[in-house]
Amino acid sequence: MTELYGGTDPRDIPTYSISDAARYLRIPTGTIRSWTVGRQYPTANGFNFFKPLISIRDLKPRLLSFTNLVEIHVLRAIRKNHKIHLGKVRIALDFIEGQFQVSCPLAGERFRTNGVDLFIERYGSLVNASLRGQTEMKDAFNAHLERIEPDDTGLAIKLYPFTRSSEEDNPRIVVIDPRIAFGRLVIAGTGIATRVLAERYQAGDSIDDLAYDYDCGRLKIEEAIRCELPAVA
Repeated sequence: MTELYGGTDPRDIPTYSISDAARYLRIPTGTIRSWTVGRQYPTANGFNFFKPLISIRDLKPRLLSFTNLVEIHVLRAIRKNHKIHLGKVRIALDFIEGQFQVSCPLAGERFRTNGVDLFIERYGSLVNASLRGQTEMKDAFNAHLERIEPDDTGLAIKLYPFTRSSEEDNPRIVVIDPRIAFGRLVIAGTGIATRVLAERYQAGDSIDDLAYDYDCGRLKIEEAIRCELPAVA
C-alpha cells in the first residue's frame, strides 16, 4: 500500500485540517485543537500550557493524519460521559503506551482487544471509579471501537464516524478511508464524496437527480447530505 504514496503509509500522511476533523467527527474545533496542539490557560500566577494528548506533525498550517482522527474518535469515548481532568487521562494513556511499547496506542488493534480493560483499570484507580462507572466507560469505548475497521496487521484502516447525535441510531453509511478520495468522507463502498453531494444539493440538485447521476441508493444520498449540511449551510 505504501508504494502508491511515496513509501509513506497513507494513514500517517497529514491531510486534514482541524476544521475538517471537527466536521467529520462532530467534535468542537476548540476541543480538537486542545487535544492535538495544546492551549494556554490562566492560573493565579499567570498562565500554564496544557500539553496535547495526541501527537501530530509539526506543520504550518496544522494538519492531522487519519491515525490522528482515529485517536480523537477514541479519546472522545473517554471524555463523553466522564468529565475527568485530562491530565489523569494522559497518565493512563502513558501507562498503556508503556505496556504495549508502541506509539499511538489508541489506534491499534491491541488496544481494542485488551488495552481497554488495562486502560479502565488504570484510569479507574486514578479517579476511584466505581464498578458501575467502569462498566459505563467500557460501553462508551465499545460503541466507538465498533466503528473502527482494522486491516490484516491490526491497524485502523477505516473509520465510520458518528453522523447523528444518538450513538444508538447511527448507520454505517459514510466512511473515512485514507486510500479512497484522499481520505475524504465518502459513501461506504464508493468514492462518492459527501461534501460534493451536499454542495450540489445546496446548489439545487434534487435527491433523485443525485441518486441517478451517481447510481446510488436514495437513502445513502440522503444520509451523506444530512451529515454534511451543518458544514455547508
